[in-house]
Amino acid sequence: MLLADDHALVREGLKHTLSRLAQDVEFREASSATEVLDCVGGEERIDMVLLDLVMPGSKGFGLLSEVCDSNPELPVVMLSGSADPAKMRKALDIGAAGYITKTATAEVMLSALRLVLAGGIYVPPDMLKGDGTSPRAPMEAAIAASHPVSSAASLTTRQREVLACLGKGKSNKQIGRELELSENTVKIHVAAILRALGVDNRTQAVVVARELGIFDAADDQKYI
Repeated sequence: MLLADDHALVREGLKHTLSRLAQDVEFREASSATEVLDCVGGEERIDMVLLDLVMPGSKGFGLLSEVCDSNPELPVVMLSGSADPAKMRKALDIGAAGYITKTATAEVMLSALRLVLAGGIYVPPDMLKGDGTSPRAPMEAAIAASHPVSSAASLTTRQREVLACLGKGKSNKQIGRELELSENTVKIHVAAILRALGVDNRTQAVVVARELGIFDAADDQKYI
């Protein structure tokens, strides 16, 4: 796991907390954007990146975009002192597999990272509040797939847009072009939609979405 933060004390604290993920967990560290790119571009395997939003040598979400574009299969979780829902949505839209605030408890962080390592997407509760939905327990919003109706309510605005495109039979590339997202980001959103609806494929997602009234039957008439 790569821990990317420009403060050594923060990295040490993260290592102490995240050592509870597994007995054999190994950490690499980066204190700048250049070091992050060198690590993810190297030959050594990295299972996940925990990336601070503010890193020397980068501005805004630029570093996140670079990492996601160059390593589409590598899960990147943003770590930030900001609980702004707009920043959370932007990070997930770019391709982050999760967004954790620095005020989160150790238990929340560990649960979120376990979810991401298992192939999931961690959606912070504050982001759901920003979408006008009721606040949920941190993990409920991300893994309540066994309850499709409540899970469907946790879909973000962007995920609903992607779902609508699925209903029209569009490919990931077409969805990315229409919504101005990278193909990797579309894949992440599709995976999150499947988990939220408790289904295994895109066809089932469209059927369940129609049954739940997420979009009208007319919207999916072109689905193949």
